[in-house]
Amino acid sequence: MTHFSKWVARFHNRIGSNSSKCNELDDNACQAQNGNYLLFVVSLVLSKIADSLASAKVVLPWLMATTGAPIFLTSLLVPIRESGAMLPQIVLGAHIRRQATRKQYLVYGAVLQAIAVLALLFAAISLSGTVAGIAIVVLTILFSLARAISSIANKDVMGKTIDKSKRGKLSGTAASIAGAITIVFGGALYLRSSEQDGSITLLALAAVCFLLSAFSCALIKEYDGDKSDDKSALDVAKNNLKLLKQDIGFARFVWVRSLMISSGLAAPYLVLMAEQQASSSYVSLASLIVLGGIASLISGRIWGKLADKNSKGLMAFTASLNTIICLLSALFIWFEVDSIYPYLALFFVLLVVHEGVRQARKTYLVDMAGGNKRTDYVSVSNSLIGVVLLLIGLLSGALAQFSIFAVMLAFALFSGIAFALSFSLKNVSKKD
Repeated sequence: MTHFSKWVARFHNRIGSNSSKCNELDDNACQAQNGNYLLFVVSLVLSKIADSLASAKVVLPWLMATTGAPIFLTSLLVPIRESGAMLPQIVLGAHIRRQATRKQYLVYGAVLQAIAVLALLFAAISLSGTVAGIAIVVLTILFSLARAISSIANKDVMGKTIDKSKRGKLSGTAASIAGAITIVFGGALYLRSSEQDGSITLLALAAVCFLLSAFSCALIKEYDGDKSDDKSALDVAKNNLKLLKQDIGFARFVWVRSLMISSGLAAPYLVLMAEQQASSSYVSLASLIVLGGIASLISGRIWGKLADKNSKGLMAFTASLNTIICLLSALFIWFEVDSIYPYLALFFVLLVVHEGVRQARKTYLVDMAGGNKRTDYVSVSNSLIGVVLLLIGLLSGALAQFSIFAVMLAFALFSGIAFALSFSLKNVSKKD
């Protein structure tokens, strides 16, 4: 064993698992797992940092504000960013299934996201007003489509290269490391000379991180796996939708996940309430970035371990926490709390809980299916969630024009129903 191989093995034992046995992987994939684990951690850390630095919940709205774009265009960012990354996956999944290896799509997705972020940066520098707002919205659509490629390929390649019971911990470790680095970037924002200067710097760093993530993904050792026939993407998509009828457990998971989207959609409203109470919007931007980094740092690895042990239980737990957060938010709004700190505190706790929601649902879905079935499940669920995200995002945005209080109550109701339904899910984790 070379010195580098020994170092990789020690690193894997420290952040991964001391077990050298594989429950799902074949011999070749099992032997390459340690190196792939390291590469996956690096690629996920970089992509998570990039996502934070180009966040549609915080950074892109700030960018809109600095260019003088209309508020109604700003309200479209989160629904577009999230739904656009999911809607095309049922068709993309059909294409990706035809390939024996799929890591190349991780590379394509990361490179395209880097290009989209650089285009956003250029729009912020050269355009202003409504024109800038429209350009940013259009580029956000392209940004989200590139993310869709990465999303579906990520779960599939991870399922082929990382063994069951280690995937949640891998994602959690990456989230924690990315959170620590994001704190540094957020802290550096306080030193910038202007709001737009700070936003542009964040976007430039995000583009670099996406490119480095693509390089790391390219080094992953993936062996040939099952691939589908040459049916058209549309035919495969139609057949995949039948999974909702054929697999009741999968359909229940989609229902629970659909209702849990409130954990992501609620954040911008807390940001809005915090902004209204902030004495300096620029300081508020830096504070929100730092809080996001701290949330990932302290929660990612913990949630990852819990997801490996009991992903179903973690979905129920985080659904209950999200219900409480949305109810408290509604109460603060109802009683017109005029301090920024309660909203920042709720924003921070919501980010911690949302990381748990993400770890639970990703680990549950990857563990529930195997082989080509995994790609089918991921593409169908993500596409359907994309539709739900777009509809609820637009409806909640319209309702928020009249009452943010009502929006938070609705989100609490959705999470409460998700909590109740989560108990009907089947156990899929190794230690359930």
